[in-house]
Amino acid sequence: VIKCKAAVAWAAGKPLSIEEVEVAPPKAHEVRIKIVATAVCHTDAYTLSGADPEGCFPVILGHEGAGIVESVGEGVTKVKKGDTVIPLYIPQCGECKFCKNPKTNLCQKIRITQGKGVMPDGTSRFTCKGKQIYHFMGTSTFSEYTVVADISVAKIDAAAPLEKVCLLGCGISTGYGAAINTAKVEPGSTCAVFGLGGVGLAVIMGCKIAGASRIIGIDINKDKYAKAKEFGATECISPQDSKKPIQEVLVEMTDGGVDYSFECIGNVGVMRAALEACHKGWGVSVIVGVAAAGQEIATRPFQLVTGRTWKGTAFGGWKSVDSVPKLVTEYMSKKIKVDEFVTHTLPFDKINEAFELMHSGK
Repeated sequence: VIKCKAAVAWAAGKPLSIEEVEVAPPKAHEVRIKIVATAVCHTDAYTLSGADPEGCFPVILGHEGAGIVESVGEGVTKVKKGDTVIPLYIPQCGECKFCKNPKTNLCQKIRITQGKGVMPDGTSRFTCKGKQIYHFMGTSTFSEYTVVADISVAKIDAAAPLEKVCLLGCGISTGYGAAINTAKVEPGSTCAVFGLGGVGLAVIMGCKIAGASRIIGIDINKDKYAKAKEFGATECISPQDSKKPIQEVLVEMTDGGVDYSFECIGNVGVMRAALEACHKGWGVSVIVGVAAAGQEIATRPFQLVTGRTWKGTAFGGWKSVDSVPKLVTEYMSKKIKVDEFVTHTLPFDKINEAFELMHSGK
């Protein structure tokens, strides 16, 4: 058993608490990882807020991490002690019907137990002050050591800077893949990206790499426009600058609508606007943002009858074990940006400040 520091969420709506936790050794087909770097994501904040119907407490959050394999359980063959890895919240077992289908990346092998905050055998590897602590998204990267299933880990280039590539564990991969894999953006096309946070910037990067000729960024926070243009946005607009609904503004700006739109906020009203901003006959709108529990999307069916397509994406459609090492290689060869997404680097015990920076849009 390893004793180490972790940021424990004892209850919904309370700040994280840095505690000493015990991390049990990995069981069969499990891997224990020393986490070197982790990022914070709105998904962590969503669960911490208490709005997540799958949220269980007390829990160790975090799902954008990178580290070194400390030890492996019985039967583990893909990784060994000392390997550099990224934990994966969407695993890839290679055996279930989802993994065998090229149309999806949603491996279901451990979905039920992962959603309940436990390892595949139904138990936790974390304890603190004598209490069992739940796992989060199969990763729990807000701990100096974590245990994950062996199908939930990708071995990556040992030379990669972990404080940067940890972001490929969720946000950058999600946005980039939404453009490349889900929308399949084509050269010369016009795109609109709603929400210019980390995921939105990654979508813009993907659209640019795919050869889009016009990329319109949409956000009410104008402080984000300069960064969006660095990533490839050709122009940025705010819905608050016009009396007309934003979809009407976009349709006028683009002679009938955009070829591809992306909702990167998790707001069902914006999801509707993103669809309706698409061009009749061929426009495709991708939902990337995660809406709150129980919310529903709406539009007039005529929008779809007249040739628009509504899609969704999880982790950018990447088959995780196969794709994450390739994404790291693309970063190392400078095909994709990662460093530019990092705004602040804080010591682990300042993790609550990191959440404050995220909520304030900084």
